Amino acid sequence: MGRLGFFVFLVVVSCTSCLANLNGNTSNLTRTPLHLALQDSLEWADYYYNIHRYKKALSIYEKNLDNDTAEKTHVLKRIALSKAALEHPEESTYTLNEYLQVEFNPNFLLNEGFDPIRKTEEFKNISEKVIPKVTSWSLLYLFVALIGFYVVFLICFNRQIHKPSRFLIATFIFLHSFFILHIAINRSNYYFQYPHTYLMSTWASFLYGPLLYLYFKSTIQKYRFKARDLLHLIPTVILIGYLSFTVYAYTCETKIQWMLSRVQHGLNPQDSSKLVLLVVLKILSLTVYGYFIGKVYRRGKREKLLQSKNQIWQKNVYHIHIFYVITYTAYGILIANEISSGLLFDISAASMALMVLYVGYSANIQPDVFSGAYDYTNRLFPKYEKSGLTPSLSLELKENLIYLFTHERIYKENNISLDMVAQKLNTTRHNTSQIINEHFNVSFHEFVNMYRIKEAKQLLVEDKSRRLNIINVAYEVGYNNKVTFNKAFKKDTQLTPSQYQKSILRI
Repeated sequence: MGRLGFFVFLVVVSCTSCLANLNGNTSNLTRTPLHLALQDSLEWADYYYNIHRYKKALSIYEKNLDNDTAEKTHVLKRIALSKAALEHPEESTYTLNEYLQVEFNPNFLLNEGFDPIRKTEEFKNISEKVIPKVTSWSLLYLFVALIGFYVVFLICFNRQIHKPSRFLIATFIFLHSFFILHIAINRSNYYFQYPHTYLMSTWASFLYGPLLYLYFKSTIQKYRFKARDLLHLIPTVILIGYLSFTVYAYTCETKIQWMLSRVQHGLNPQDSSKLVLLVVLKILSLTVYGYFIGKVYRRGKREKLLQSKNQIWQKNVYHIHIFYVITYTAYGILIANEISSGLLFDISAASMALMVLYVGYSANIQPDVFSGAYDYTNRLFPKYEKSGLTPSLSLELKENLIYLFTHERIYKENNISLDMVAQKLNTTRHNTSQIINEHFNVSFHEFVNMYRIKEAKQLLVEDKSRRLNIINVAYEVGYNNKVTFNKAFKKDTQLTPSQYQKSILRI
């Protein structure tokens, strides 16, 4: 029945009612089914609503709520507004939540009809979580996330960074940036506009620790990945499988209903129903891998496996990560005890943002630090850049070489050669040359002469009676002839052996 027809019919019924009153037949008229149906129609409900008779309107709206032919969204909206006008915030917001599950239109909450309850806790609880808003915090998080994605791009296309290291640190920062983007969406309440963002970053909860651990391992130890390293991904695979069947496979409408249901109970709409379990498992993962990361880091620091700037960079990354683990653990403890934890969550998120910004700074200023041990080269000897000699083995061979020359004094052997020294070190000729070049910055022959001339000077100093001939000194320290000895001695001291001996006697 159209509006005009309804009012014409209303006039007819009114005239009929007047005639019935004149004839004393009012009771018969009001009991007719047609009149009862008219009294319970939406037009009557709207009429009472428009003249502010909200109680009367409510009774009729509620009768039409279960009517399949009625416009359910219209009825729910009017019930919510009527209860708001009667200043029943709890009932109004309950109905409002029902309406949003049928037709999600958050702009309806801006209706002036809700002004009587707008400042109540019940209404704020739903309006502040449903109405989209762009805040300075949401913009800041969005900005950091975009920086993170830019940093990932820089790292991925920087060919100077060792490939495995590049993949691990890029993935690590991508997950941080993805999580921060999720926070930006949550802070602006756009999760209802984009329901598939529900738990969109949760799948990576168990990846942060393994990625950083493998990165440290690969850069400090020049670790080569094996098939067993895939075992680190098992928790993530299980979590993805679980979320795929319980969350990700569902429709937008279902996810909106889940989130609204959490709002109705005063909970964060973006949290999972298994929040406590997920937080506890994530803390366990972060703690276990934090221990192993620290172990690898301390070994690299103790054995000096990295150059100074690489060591400083990894120290900062490690400390930022540990700060995140601590703050997230504190957040989890509060969550488990059902205590508000907004501040701690913000601090842990800020530590993730700090990680993104610091890595971004490094990617622009000193990208060579990402390779760690793979950047461990002496620029005077670029031929060793692709050597398979690890820093730890290099240091070990260095110590063995020093022992051979200082204790066994193999330099005295006049047939000493690079191959002979390599054999004694139980390594290759190439590795022997590399450790001498990199650790002492000299060639093999210069290294041998360094020890020979040092002992020769000592012999000349001790021979104050000049009983030793120069040739005898040369033979004693490993030279085959006086000419070669004199040449090497003068290169070191700017004096011939005889001149040096005379200068000693004058002292």
